[in-house]
Amino acid sequence: MAVWDELTGQSEAIAIVEAAASASAIGGSGDSSMTHSWLITGPPGSGRSNLAYAFATALLSPGDPDGDAAAARQVAARTHPDLAVLSSERVIIAIEEVRALVATSQFSPSVGRYRVMVIEDADRMAERTSNVLLKALEEPPPRTVWILCAPSEADLIPTIRSRVRTVRLRVPGIAEVAALLERRDGVDAATATRAAREAQSHIGMAHRLATNADARERRERTLDIALGIRSVSGAVMAAVSLLELAKSDAVAITEQRDTEERTSAMRSLGIEPGGTIPPALRSQLRNLDEDQKRRATRSLRDGIDRIMVDLLTLYRDMLLLQLGVPGEPINVRILDRLQAAAGTCTAVDTLATMDAIATARERIESNVPPALALEAMLITAIRGGRS
Repeated sequence: MAVWDELTGQSEAIAIVEAAASASAIGGSGDSSMTHSWLITGPPGSGRSNLAYAFATALLSPGDPDGDAAAARQVAARTHPDLAVLSSERVIIAIEEVRALVATSQFSPSVGRYRVMVIEDADRMAERTSNVLLKALEEPPPRTVWILCAPSEADLIPTIRSRVRTVRLRVPGIAEVAALLERRDGVDAATATRAAREAQSHIGMAHRLATNADARERRERTLDIALGIRSVSGAVMAAVSLLELAKSDAVAITEQRDTEERTSAMRSLGIEPGGTIPPALRSQLRNLDEDQKRRATRSLRDGIDRIMVDLLTLYRDMLLLQLGVPGEPINVRILDRLQAAAGTCTAVDTLATMDAIATARERIESNVPPALALEAMLITAIRGGRS
């Protein structure tokens, strides 16, 4: 099975990186299709990191641009000796993290043709941090390849954009994502199609909705809360409920991973479960706790954003019904409720609510307390007065 087989709906992008990997595999390092720095862009859920690691696997597979099994397993586990990854759990990538990665990029490959450096979410670098990376891109070692991932080229500083080759991904179709879920995750066709539609073809979220009943239930609860707002006090209570949903979603994502990390750390330090931690080792576990707290903050913010994206699908469906636009709604499962809600207000009201959601996302990104941003947003969603 080729390393590209797990990607979906990105044939043009795959053709570009596959040609580069093939050129390098036959010793064509001077071929114009291969370069030392790449930028993979695309909307959330389009598979940026999946393509990055597939490309890395092809580059790290000796003589096989389709990726050999051993290299694929090592890349998947992030244990390949010639692969270095920066995947920050923080809101912003720290300059120290980039400096450490740049330092390791100077090493020669130990077993493969290249040393591959992957930075997920490269858009989270501040300008000062980006300038550290820029120096590495300007004068890279001959066998080092950088692969950056970001939503768009505009998210990186111009000097970095001028030094990378950009590969753009598109949003895959619902049918393509559903087919991937059926083939890879073994879910039935109806569940896969529903998950792909409600996730708006976001591959990661579609996988979660298709395989996690709790995630589906939390999404349904989000829509129920929004459709039930009838007053200002109801909007305030709805904001509290949505924030609790986001917190429970964040805990569900991070709790198991945090426990596994702590258990692994204790084992590696030679500490028995439930045993006393020696004073000399407490600082190492304290650093782990701080990293997990930062990840929890990031996960909560992501959970709130997922809720607002789900709300946008709700009001988008209502707007299309109000305007008489043909087509199947994203939330077709609750079509009767959508029609009833659309009749309680005008298209102008619905657009105002969608604008309020966009404003709330910007406010939360600017560190406005989420509860206040959600309250202000949901006051525009009051619908009972016109029913």
